Amino acid sequence: MTRKWILQRTPNKCLCYKFDSCFPLAQNGNRRQSRLSYFLCSLALRRRPPRHPGGGTALPRNEASPASSPPLAVAPPVQLTYGTNSLRRFLYGELGTKTRDDISSALVSWLSKPETERERRGKKKGDNFQDIRPRSAQRIHKVRSAASMRPAHPTHTRLRKVSKHVFFYRLPKQHFNSFPTQQQIPLQPRLSQAMYSDLLISATQSQSLLHGKEVHSHITKQCFVPCLFLQNTILNMYCKCKEMVLAQRLFDTLPRRDSVSWNSLISGYFQVGLCCKSLDVFCKARGTGAKLDRFTYASALNVCSRTEDLKTGKVIHAMILVNGSRHVFLTNSLIDMYSKCGKIGEARLVFASSTQVDDVSWNSLISAYVRIGWDEETLRTFAQIHRLGIQMNPFALGSVLKSCSNISNAVELGKMIHGCITKVGLDSNVFLGSALIDLYSKNGLLDEALEVFKSLSDPNVVVFNSMIAGFSRSEMDRDKVEVEAVRLFSEMLRRGIRPSKFTLSGMVKACSLIADFEVGRQIHGQILKNSLQYDEFIGSALIEMYTDSGSIEDGFKCFNSVPKQDIVTWTSMISGCVRTEQFERALRLFHDLLSNGIKPDHFTLSCLMSVCANLAVARSGEQIQCYAVKAGFSWFAVMNNSQIFMYARSGNIDAAKTTFQEMENRDVVSWSAMISSHAQHGCATDALMLFKEMEDCPIVPNHVTFLGVLSACSHGGLVEEGLRYYESMKIDYNLDPNARHCSCIVDLLGRAGRLVDAEKFILDSGFHDDHALWMALLGSCRIHKHIAMATSAAKRIMELDPHSSSPYVILYNMYLDSGRKFFAMKTRNLMKERGVKKEPGLSWIEIGASVHSFVAGDNSHPESPAIYEKLEEMLSKIKKIVPNNQCEAFVNHHSEKLAVAFGMMHLPALAPICVMKNLRVCMDCHTSMKMFSMSEKREIVLRDPFRFHHFRDGCCSCGDYW
Repeated sequence: MTRKWILQRTPNKCLCYKFDSCFPLAQNGNRRQSRLSYFLCSLALRRRPPRHPGGGTALPRNEASPASSPPLAVAPPVQLTYGTNSLRRFLYGELGTKTRDDISSALVSWLSKPETERERRGKKKGDNFQDIRPRSAQRIHKVRSAASMRPAHPTHTRLRKVSKHVFFYRLPKQHFNSFPTQQQIPLQPRLSQAMYSDLLISATQSQSLLHGKEVHSHITKQCFVPCLFLQNTILNMYCKCKEMVLAQRLFDTLPRRDSVSWNSLISGYFQVGLCCKSLDVFCKARGTGAKLDRFTYASALNVCSRTEDLKTGKVIHAMILVNGSRHVFLTNSLIDMYSKCGKIGEARLVFASSTQVDDVSWNSLISAYVRIGWDEETLRTFAQIHRLGIQMNPFALGSVLKSCSNISNAVELGKMIHGCITKVGLDSNVFLGSALIDLYSKNGLLDEALEVFKSLSDPNVVVFNSMIAGFSRSEMDRDKVEVEAVRLFSEMLRRGIRPSKFTLSGMVKACSLIADFEVGRQIHGQILKNSLQYDEFIGSALIEMYTDSGSIEDGFKCFNSVPKQDIVTWTSMISGCVRTEQFERALRLFHDLLSNGIKPDHFTLSCLMSVCANLAVARSGEQIQCYAVKAGFSWFAVMNNSQIFMYARSGNIDAAKTTFQEMENRDVVSWSAMISSHAQHGCATDALMLFKEMEDCPIVPNHVTFLGVLSACSHGGLVEEGLRYYESMKIDYNLDPNARHCSCIVDLLGRAGRLVDAEKFILDSGFHDDHALWMALLGSCRIHKHIAMATSAAKRIMELDPHSSSPYVILYNMYLDSGRKFFAMKTRNLMKERGVKKEPGLSWIEIGASVHSFVAGDNSHPESPAIYEKLEEMLSKIKKIVPNNQCEAFVNHHSEKLAVAFGMMHLPALAPICVMKNLRVCMDCHTSMKMFSMSEKREIVLRDPFRFHHFRDGCCSCGDYW
């Protein structure tokens, strides 16, 4: 941006100066003064049009003089001397350290003051003075004739300042010739190398490419021959301003180049991201035989670090050894290069073989350990540094705190390092403060994190982000999380700190955690106000929040509003469809992802494995597993865990066992998934044996693990073992049981016939308002035909969950089985009055690449006649086996029977028939499946929402205990 002096006509035809101020002022007053001084210097370098000997101003050649004026002659300019030191004294002495308004006023008064009598007497006829205005302002407009000009006097001059423009109204034209004569400016001033260098350095520091170009232009116009130092300064200015085209052009015209020239060009290409071009310049420097210094090699090593080009980095390392450069500066660059290329061994070797290391070397080594996750080695190095008395910078201490978060005794070590930080006086550093907050909040010490937050006098947005993220991860009371997170966010806005995308995404995650979606929508409004709705990071958080609330359509709106949909955004949307049980839609999204050319990661494939598990489509799950193997994701624990879950939910427990045994990095999720799989398939003994093996490993069981153990005891009828594990969970592992654990105990006691104990346990558990416990008791009452307690439990369920049809259906069937048709019809009418609808029974089976679904009495399938014919054939075989008084139980055409008949028609003789059902299997169909397995000599696997039933040779894996 520039400043212009323009001589123009005003509406009342009076001459005026217009001072156009387009120069950006810096925050620093000294820099502002230096820039204005530079501006005046640039004005002083411009020519002024010659004056007429009679006192008038010469007109341009293309303009005619007024009719009343005689022809004017143009006198040749007179060369006057004006030294550089005098110019500097004038710039700094005339203006001083005044404010911007004072400087403008001083400039106005200087330009408008009339000549003194001494100056008039000292002038000779024909003398000319140099104009300080730019050439664009040296246009002189026609003025009115002398007769029509109003007599002017210096006292009639009126000055007026409007906005950033300074106007001179009614200024006599002779005043334009009254510039100072004591400081006369030459036609071609000779500035020194130092002054040019100062101006270029100022332009470089302020990143002002325009001002740098002006200085370079003046050097060229004045035919000034710069030295190599000044040429390198110009080159560095272009490189720092990221104008690499002009930098390369200037570099090519340099008659002589030294190491500074090459270093500037290499560093410039590196700063703009052209790493390959930077290495090409380095190779050219080597080819020309230029003498390279340590800064040249360090710049080349930085390029190798960014591109992770280990081969080129080793070549440069060899050049350093050949040239004998042993400077510690290069040692630090080598350590950084090897660590970023993943070669920590070579980085340690460079550090160990170096004869001189400084604090930067130690800090670089610590950063290398943190980058690859060597937490214990990081702490050992930190202890060694502390013993040697080497000072560490805040960034290295922050890296050490990050390592503490990933080890077992993180809190104790973190507090020790916190003490060291306080001793060296860095406890008020915001970078270390955010690291300490992150450390304490990750380990559940929110009170300590709040104390660190309050101790910071001027927290920035990063500190607020760490504190809000700590509350988002907290397991404290939801109301407290909401109050504290919203309070922090409000305080941040009151302080005038603009929230970043990490702040808003943390708030969205906090709202999703506490299920307060009304506050989440308000945060969404803040996101729209700050124009951050197009960020993929925030878009993923919004998708997760809306899908957790069940609003899948709002989630899709957020997904479609993100212009750059990366793999994280796609994974969030697929995961949202899984959470809302829209599994087919999740598969369609995966196909769209592949069609857009986006490669899924292991988290995406894990979500798709869950889809296949819930749909029980093993063939699709096997295809996803093959894709994971080809993509190199098969060794990830999250993929193996999803694979176990998929095979187990699809009825193939043997494949789940094989996957578990082949895993090398088993975690608590792997053990929990395998124990739960055995429990669902009725293998209670195998599940408990796995739990004992887990106890021998250094892996601590969690709530999900004990849920699988209690489910196995419940399905296997192991009452004493189940009660013992329930107590061990509370005493030995300090885990608080939730409603699902208590539901397993109720089911365990109720199936064993201890209905009174089960009801007493519900009332004493603290979860007596949870309908899942009463449903477990109602199921047990159905098995043992205890109608009185079933009626009480059903009424309690109707109060807690009025829209559930299960209590009505179970009570209706119990009344019918006991011969109480009146109460059965009364229950049915009550269900109709309350508008409760029974969920229709649905069964499906996968044949090849297709999934076929059936409902009771279904005739919509294209092969319905053949299916019913096959079913009648199977039922006729059963009737020959069972007594005649039991044949009436096999007459119904429930959905699972139709699916089994269809599987018998299309699957090979040795292939098991796997059928999935959305409701609990009834007693009649359970008996029919046992008979089918015996008469057809086929294995039948039936999955309902609670467990798997494996029918072989007339027997079921549940032992008729489900």
